[in-house]
Amino acid sequence: MNAIARSELILGGQKSGKSRRAEMLAREWLAQSPAYRALLIATGQPWDDEMRARIARHRRERAERVPGLATVEEPRDLAAALARHGAPDTLIVVDCLTLWLTNWLMPASAPEYEPNWPPGQDWKAQAALFLEAVRQAPGPVVLVGNEIGLGVIPLGREVRAFVDALGALNQQAAQACARVTLMAAGLPLFLKNP
Repeated sequence: MNAIARSELILGGQKSGKSRRAEMLAREWLAQSPAYRALLIATGQPWDDEMRARIARHRRERAERVPGLATVEEPRDLAAALARHGAPDTLIVVDCLTLWLTNWLMPASAPEYEPNWPPGQDWKAQAALFLEAVRQAPGPVVLVGNEIGLGVIPLGREVRAFVDALGALNQQAAQACARVTLMAAGLPLFLKNP
């Protein structure tokens, strides 16, 4: 096993093992010293019954696998959350960048998507602030996100724009992180390794 990197981006498809790897890193971090802390910043929002059940299940399972991993919810302002919670003795997991981007570009609380796509460019400024916060974080940071650009070309202008935006965000996050890991079938492939 590689040592915990100063920052790591973990990408993969759905159920590829991304979150499990992030949890394993948090568990390893906590085992190194009783003074160490680990915190998960969750970006998902419980907009419907299925998502509420999913979030509850994730909380239960995470508490069993990594009892020392605390959780805070922050759907939009990741830069402020990193600044608020970052410390040299704290490993922070952000899970996940894909839902964070969804909260900016396709918010479930909006009755309809804005007719002029994309809906503002505030997310680009937020992404820049967040990635700078990752670079400046006093402790290790683990980012989790989906790689969704490997499949068929999606129908619809909004969905194609979202896939493009996520691809750009993943590239920027990869540049900001010391390690980049692609997960497939629960196995890590190190794309960038310090």
